[in-house]
Amino acid sequence: MSSRTNRDQSLKLIFRICIASILWLTLFAPLCLAGDETSILASTSDEIIQVAIANIPPEPSKLEETPEPISDPLEPVNRAFFKFNDKLYFWILKPLATGYEAVVPEGGRVGVRNFFSNLTTPIRLVNCLFQANFKGAGNETVRLLVNTAFGVAGFLDVAKNELNIEKSEEDFGQTLGSWGIGSGIYIDWPIFGPSSLRDTAGFVGDLFLDPRTYIFNRPIFYVLRPYEIVNDTSLTIGEYEDFKESAVDPYIALKDAYHQYRQNKIRQR
Repeated sequence: MSSRTNRDQSLKLIFRICIASILWLTLFAPLCLAGDETSILASTSDEIIQVAIANIPPEPSKLEETPEPISDPLEPVNRAFFKFNDKLYFWILKPLATGYEAVVPEGGRVGVRNFFSNLTTPIRLVNCLFQANFKGAGNETVRLLVNTAFGVAGFLDVAKNELNIEKSEEDFGQTLGSWGIGSGIYIDWPIFGPSSLRDTAGFVGDLFLDPRTYIFNRPIFYVLRPYEIVNDTSLTIGEYEDFKESAVDPYIALKDAYHQYRQNKIRQR
């Protein structure tokens, strides 16, 4: 009975996320029609930085191919959220991560990242199967068993370090892309950062496979998830600052880099 209740609550949460996404697009999409607003918000681009530092894609020069630019009809709203994420990163996330970095050794922080990566193995494994990537699914299965049994519940990446078995970075957004579904429009979500219509749907789909989804109704989630974000950020401090300094318009640079990165991930599967 408890399991059924947890499942129902999880489905309700995912349904609310979908509804919130639809309402957001419905309420703010008309703003993109006001063309004059674009130039106003564009003037603030030098102040914009992205909070999603843990998900920074490679620089465009390192990518294999340059796809067609992604449609961005919501640019005025996206830029506003981009700036919001900038402040959130510099005022809250970076100070917390810097203090945490000073206290916890790098080896411990890498171990925590490994643990959460091991915990989310079902997302990668199932999406490998969806894409008929059976080698990747096999690797993920072996990694889960080996790292859980011999890597202290995943804190140590024994599969990579001893067996040279790399992680298969797959998600449902890539699965949809491999099925021929286009990116749709670009969306810069508050807190979550750069995405697209397809990848937003993929994110919702992955919630069903993410074990963390099923502890949303427990108080531990509100400690566990923020801690994971701070830990990941502590391992990448400085990368986004360098990215911003090298970009004329950080918003455009991140949007293009994100889109190219995602498209190339789909081609490389």
